[in-house]
Amino acid sequence: MTDTARRLVEVALPVPLFQTFVYSLDGEYEHEARVGSRVLVPFRKRQEIGIIVATDAELPKRGVVKAVSAIPDAEPALDDSLLSLSRWISEYYVVPLGVVLRSVLPALLTGAAQPHPNVKTRRVVRIRDDIPTLLQREKAFARAPQQRALFELVESLGGATSVEHLLEQLKFSPSVLKSLEKRALITIERERVERDPFATRVGRSEARHVPTVRQVAAIERMKSARPGEVFLLHGVTGSGKTLVYIELLKEIVERRGKTAIVLVPEIALTPQTVDRFRAVFGDEVAVLHSALSDGERYDAWLALKRGEKRIAVGARSAVFAPLSNIGAIIVDEEHESSYKQGETPRYHARETAIVRATQEGAIVVLGSATPSLETWTNAVADKFTLLSLPERVGGASLPRVDVVDLRRLVPDATDSAGHEDYQRVVSTPLDAALTARLMKGEQSILLLNRRGYSAFVQCETCGNVATCPNCSITLTYHRSPERLVCHYCMHQEEPQRVCKRCGGVTLRRRGLGTQQVERLVCERFPSARVARMDVDTTSGKWAHAEILDRVGAGEVDILLGTQMIAKGLDFPNVTLVGVIDADVGINLPDFRASERCFQLLSQVAGRAGRGARGGEVLIQTRVPGHHAVTCAVTHDYATFVTEELAGRVHPPYPPNNRLANIVFSGTVEPSVANLAIAGTEWLRRLVRSRESAGLTIVGPAPSAVERIKTRWRWHVLMKSEHPHELTRVGRYFLERFPVPARDGLRVTFDRDPVTLL
Repeated sequence: MTDTARRLVEVALPVPLFQTFVYSLDGEYEHEARVGSRVLVPFRKRQEIGIIVATDAELPKRGVVKAVSAIPDAEPALDDSLLSLSRWISEYYVVPLGVVLRSVLPALLTGAAQPHPNVKTRRVVRIRDDIPTLLQREKAFARAPQQRALFELVESLGGATSVEHLLEQLKFSPSVLKSLEKRALITIERERVERDPFATRVGRSEARHVPTVRQVAAIERMKSARPGEVFLLHGVTGSGKTLVYIELLKEIVERRGKTAIVLVPEIALTPQTVDRFRAVFGDEVAVLHSALSDGERYDAWLALKRGEKRIAVGARSAVFAPLSNIGAIIVDEEHESSYKQGETPRYHARETAIVRATQEGAIVVLGSATPSLETWTNAVADKFTLLSLPERVGGASLPRVDVVDLRRLVPDATDSAGHEDYQRVVSTPLDAALTARLMKGEQSILLLNRRGYSAFVQCETCGNVATCPNCSITLTYHRSPERLVCHYCMHQEEPQRVCKRCGGVTLRRRGLGTQQVERLVCERFPSARVARMDVDTTSGKWAHAEILDRVGAGEVDILLGTQMIAKGLDFPNVTLVGVIDADVGINLPDFRASERCFQLLSQVAGRAGRGARGGEVLIQTRVPGHHAVTCAVTHDYATFVTEELAGRVHPPYPPNNRLANIVFSGTVEPSVANLAIAGTEWLRRLVRSRESAGLTIVGPAPSAVERIKTRWRWHVLMKSEHPHELTRVGRYFLERFPVPARDGLRVTFDRDPVTLL
């Protein structure tokens, strides 16, 4: 091997190509080139940040080998375990390795414009070790009382404090500080500051509970788990799954000295989860989720990588926490669709967690009151170990659930402005229940999984509906501030006063949103303290936490919101849950629609009755006989699974087979349709020629939402009984099928999709 060959490295770049690239190590670099290290390299006419995946690359037969521009870090950004996990994601989800690696790293480490991430620092005053003795001090400060006051203050603070604290809060003069430094009595240094938004958060304190017999049995079984074992902790709402997690991590982290990852599905749940875990594990807990600033996320990532913190809590991407010696990965509410990444790489955090734990010899705990059908099927087949918590802690009962048939209400009860009548929105039984809770000082939750004020605006004369110019979707009317909004692309426009089609002046607002329910409830109960929690009210950084803290402090009587209030929240004084309209989403053209509806109803029902006062749930629906509703009413998960699985046999859908959704998109509709037709025929020829056993092609057809963000969409489904067939055919198709370079044409591959919309 020549000297030149020995100095070649293989680099994965975040570009949509299924290949790596060879670069040479010419000259001297600040740091050593190692597998997992970030490198700055020239690519085409720009610089890119890539990851070294091999240091013994061979000289390519063609092309010029360019030199690495820089190696920014002293230590590799990714260890062998995360590189191995990234390779699995790349292969299974059919994504270029470099694109996967970009998602594994925090954003501050992926930008080529600034390869060295900004680190927040502060100036710190420290008393020197060789300060004058006490006898000399009187003489040293005889004519400098301000210097003495500042010096003794720093001394009382442990010998060090920030310059900002002295100058801005304590109002010392900078000249006094400079004088002490000039006399060599103090030093002023810069030190790194960790940007931790949760460090100063004061969460509500919670009573410690003694584990029940069932909880103890589950904990002990997990303690004796074999490496890589996967547990399904199936516990009814309020059964104390979080306590099981905490007791398990006491064993894993405190006694065995290992690390752990805790995944939660919603950012809204993160503050409450962090409070609970930090109450037990203190500063061992770091938080990773998308609502943090890039700097805060990088600092948390760095603290985990350095071993300064040993528990990572966060949403989907926390599965990539740079921890070593992992002992457990917990996926709370494992059934939630938010664990699936919506953009490339379209990984599922639950499946990724299982693979990472298997590779590292850790255990996995999947917790849910309503497990996904895939997880339940694996548990029944003994691929996962099933642990049950069938009862609520403290002997509390599951709440009584009643159904209100909306078909029996007045068929049309809107005023001239298009406002719904309160009696049509909140039925008499639900109104009576709300009134009773307010009189008793108890709290209520109202769920409507549709934000905005009205679902759409329609001309009374010609029936025209205001639609988004970029998407095949109606515009939602928002009242405060008044605007029409597309919830797909966020296009906004002023509400029209006359119809664009016929010039009619009577425009009706149809359908309900959380804003309208809030107005109606506030008018009905003017003295009630109502809080609304949806995307519109939680755009601020701490908005989720502020609303939930108010609920926990008893400062909210009625919490109204979308699905973000339906899961994981634990407020003992909530004794009533009302579902304004259970039918939102139940009839969508998606094979998981019923499953999502059942899970949402079951989860929100579980928010009631967690305290000694018990609870009640009222579900308003127009399809009271639907199995998603009837099973939620009786808390009967087993019956729901039986009925739902039967409906996925003919035609077959997961978990009875494996699925991939190939989406063809572009800016010109006929071009997209032609590409989808050509791509589907290409796939069928490939399947016939390769004799792919058990693989079928369904489609093509326009997507349920045909146009999103100006892009037309068609799709085709690949179904197979064997997962490796989807990998093999999908990879070959993406690499070989020619996509014309016109009309913005694009093909995406979604393995194990959670929705077909």
